[in-house]
Amino acid sequence: MIPKIPLDEWVEKGVDGLESNLTVLFQMISTSIEGSVNALSYVFHFIPPLLFIAWITILAYYLGRWPFAVFSAAGLILIENLGYWNHTMDTLALVMTSALISIIVGIPLGVWCAQSDKVRKFVTPLLDFMQTMPAFVYLIPAVTFFGLGVVPGVIASVIFAVPPTIRLTNLGIRQVAEDLVEAADAFGSTPTQKLFKLQFPLAMPSIMAGINQTIMLALSMVVIASMIGAQGIGADVYRAVTQIKTGQGFEAGLSIVVLAILLDRMMQYLLKKKGVHKNV
Repeated sequence: MIPKIPLDEWVEKGVDGLESNLTVLFQMISTSIEGSVNALSYVFHFIPPLLFIAWITILAYYLGRWPFAVFSAAGLILIENLGYWNHTMDTLALVMTSALISIIVGIPLGVWCAQSDKVRKFVTPLLDFMQTMPAFVYLIPAVTFFGLGVVPGVIASVIFAVPPTIRLTNLGIRQVAEDLVEAADAFGSTPTQKLFKLQFPLAMPSIMAGINQTIMLALSMVVIASMIGAQGIGADVYRAVTQIKTGQGFEAGLSIVVLAILLDRMMQYLLKKKGVHKNV
């Protein structure tokens, strides 16, 4: 009989080694992420709810006309009426921070994958691993490195949410017609000019679709992140589950649904406003 491979021991030794040798780096990352979340949360809380609702309604009308504007106003007023406004703003800050980090990391990695087959072959299995590994597993090393609170929640959300941005950035750039790339080379374009003036504009529908998926995946992590101390609506859902309060869980879940629909539709209407939806 083949002896059991001590994979768990290897992983724990690796995690312990990282924790011992990279403490300063983890503290810097933790401070940066916590500062970003707190700054966004402060801004969202500073704006009076009615003013925030009015601003979102005007933006929704500009992007999608009256039906979307009416839904935006009604949905946000409902969240305020149910008493989940402050927690919704906390959740929005967490989601926006996770999405921003995912975009900053994902787009350059996607470009690198598009420009190098070796990098793509190395990164693709990692993305498969990140998307198929149960999200709860990410919480263990996140808590080990960053403790309890919002920071490990953001880290776990980024790991779970970043793959679509990388994949679709890579796909969008690779789908740019070869004859256009050859024409750019023939006219003496530098790699930077070719990327920003040709490949990025043509790949933008795919890139924006990846960003949209990333935002939705980050939002789907709010309940899981609440298990390790991240505040927001997810904490209300988790509390309702542990205390078997169906009504409270429905109210909190409805608030997440409204927020998800608003973010998703705004991204879609933004694509239409920019005139890139025809290629999606």
